Amino acid sequence: MTDAAHQPLEGLGRRIETLDELSHRQAEEVLALLAEAAATDGQQAVSEQGRLALRGGRREGVRHFLLREGNEPGGPLAGYAQLEDTDPVEAPAAELVVHPAHRGRGHGRALGSALLAASGKRLRVWAHGGRSAARHLAQVLGLSLFRELHQMRRPLSLDSVPEPVWPEGVRVRTFVSGQDDAAWLEVNAAAFAHHPEQGALTQRDLDDRKAEPWFDPKGFFLAERDGRIIGFHWTKLHAEERLGEVYVVGVLPGEQGGGLGRALTAVGLRYLAAEGTPTAMLYVDGDNAAALRVYERLGFTTHETDLMYRTES
Repeated sequence: MTDAAHQPLEGLGRRIETLDELSHRQAEEVLALLAEAAATDGQQAVSEQGRLALRGGRREGVRHFLLREGNEPGGPLAGYAQLEDTDPVEAPAAELVVHPAHRGRGHGRALGSALLAASGKRLRVWAHGGRSAARHLAQVLGLSLFRELHQMRRPLSLDSVPEPVWPEGVRVRTFVSGQDDAAWLEVNAAAFAHHPEQGALTQRDLDDRKAEPWFDPKGFFLAERDGRIIGFHWTKLHAEERLGEVYVVGVLPGEQGGGLGRALTAVGLRYLAAEGTPTAMLYVDGDNAAALRVYERLGFTTHETDLMYRTES
């Protein structure tokens, strides 16, 4: 573990620690805070990628900000922020949350100011759900709206999803862990070369997800032509919420436009329906008009919107 950078805020009764790595105890503290906030807000304040980065040691380019009340070490954890600086072009991206019992005390602004300082005032921040408090904080910090990510949902039943129609020469099978990792990562990188998060997934990121309780290769579909992966649909089951997620659909650029993406989406939705899941969900960027049209034709409507804000510099 690296040395903590302590930033006592005199007179304000809080202290921020900046760490490159969390201990097991610190990670559990943060996860407990996130659970309390999610129970109050109805959704997670930190993305899946961010939650995975809490454990497993140091992650290149990731820093953690722990805000504790009181000017002495060991006070109650009142807020958390994470800063990821791995994109070679875009500004560092951040997420932050304040414990519900500690809100209204300026902790969000303190975390935001710490993130701005750490990033050299070159920052992107997610506001999951786009709540009014998050919009206000973005305004206070001088951030402007940059990106919208739509969560879309639709009712799901087996008879409501048509059988997939596959392009000529395409066969479909499920993912084999260990055997397909490298080939899938290559296809994923090519399919999402334009995407700052998805396209940058590494073997470690894939291993993290395979280690999660929800991972099931039966719901991870690969489309092949002549033995080469050309597209995929990775689904995810949220058992507690009874939601089936179109986790990610990817098609190689040279294979796009021939109906493969629609067929992959259909096979995944039919799998989720067969598992007894009553509702399907997915995420799509608000400026991806073509994808929005495809999903709307499949019966999806916008359920909520995540917003990303950034500095202008």
